[in-house]
Amino acid sequence: MRNKQLRELAVCGFEAVRALADQHPERIQRLFFTQDRARFFGSVCKQLAAKKRVYRSVSDERELEKLSGSVHHQGVVAMIAEPEVPLLDSATASIFAERKTAALLLDHVGNANNLGAIIRSAAFFGIDTIVISNEDEQAKISTSMYRVAQGGMEFVNLWRTQSTQWLLDELRGKMSRIGADHRSKHDLLSLSTLINPNNGALIVLGNEEIGLSPETKASCDYLVRISGCGAIESLNVAQAATLFLHAVSGLRT
Repeated sequence: MRNKQLRELAVCGFEAVRALADQHPERIQRLFFTQDRARFFGSVCKQLAAKKRVYRSVSDERELEKLSGSVHHQGVVAMIAEPEVPLLDSATASIFAERKTAALLLDHVGNANNLGAIIRSAAFFGIDTIVISNEDEQAKISTSMYRVAQGGMEFVNLWRTQSTQWLLDELRGKMSRIGADHRSKHDLLSLSTLINPNNGALIVLGNEEIGLSPETKASCDYLVRISGCGAIESLNVAQAATLFLHAVSGLRT
């Protein structure tokens, strides 16, 4: 939930707030928690006190519901400055290529919970670069996304691109551009043979309903499917992302 007057975003969920407090305590502007959660946030409360920032225990959980806009606050809410996702430029995209980065490009992934789950998986596998499309349909940073990411937001770098096509063109020949498509002839098990060992890898995942657009598919070096038994056509985008992230992380070890 956003406080538009103060330009704040509520981060709720125990794991999300604990990771925020551990990794980036300076970002917390106000902190509220139930009495049973107080013992986990003693250190960050001292830092907030030193900066004369507000923190306190609440006696009525409805206050946390009001702050976060959710009943899933898990006893703690941190208010942070409303995050801004930086716009990717050519120079930064070139750095990704030079460092042989493994990155995710999310093309119109519209569900905030899916975005949060993808970020959680990326953090788990040590893939710290995620690029989202800049269109209105693309899910943005939100309270629910933070909560579902379970602290993963503190371990990834989120960028936005002016368009999916721009980034794919920018990285042509510089990174292996791999699109997820359940109709592809290439299976995920063959991923190691498709990625140029001298390049980084850009995994491209599409919208929950329609997948990748024809234009995006045409701009990928390869399209890759996740094979199943055939009972269900495809996986949810967050599930698919987890498998791709696992495969890419294995290529880096």
